[in-house]
Amino acid sequence: MKKILIILLIIPVLGFSQVIENVDFISPFHDEMAAIKKNNQWAFINIHGDIVVNFRNDLVTSKFLDGDYPIFKNGRCLIVNEKDGVLYFGYINTYGKTVIEPRFLNATNFNNNIATALELDKEEMGRNPALDKKIVNYKYFEVTIDTVGNVKNYLTHKGVHVVLDKDFLREPPKFTSKQISDNLVVTRNEKGKWTLKKINE
Repeated sequence: MKKILIILLIIPVLGFSQVIENVDFISPFHDEMAAIKKNNQWAFINIHGDIVVNFRNDLVTSKFLDGDYPIFKNGRCLIVNEKDGVLYFGYINTYGKTVIEPRFLNATNFNNNIATALELDKEEMGRNPALDKKIVNYKYFEVTIDTVGNVKNYLTHKGVHVVLDKDFLREPPKFTSKQISDNLVVTRNEKGKWTLKKINE
């Protein structure tokens, strides 16, 4: 009877153990999640070693001293989607579900439940009767967003005009703002001078 009981206790443990082999890279844990790379795709494991976000190729890597890899911060991880040659950034949650659709021209990891992003604004200027097409003007603003994608602060009030074409927008536009504390952001102007702004108020 004791042998049967021991076998019954061991079988579930053996049945649920997971071995992850032949991975190219394993990152340190951030928000109790670690990124693992295999064949140019990334996945996430939890602190028990279970894959909780399966391998995919849309996760955005960040630069760290020990390598480039995606991370979770405040329960969000950056993803990127390409449309007509232009990259758009969004976020997934710890289940791998998209919670902020890719709509930003660039975005950062979250810090204290705030991220910086380039919010795209579309303005219809009129219509070209010869081509029967709308004349559209695009510009982007640097903003802070919360973990569901709501814009909380405009860091730049003058939009930057942009052409949404892969020949003109070969890489994501650069930020002129950076978060220096939980509630402070600095923005650099055209003259190279910095402006300090409070957020989260």
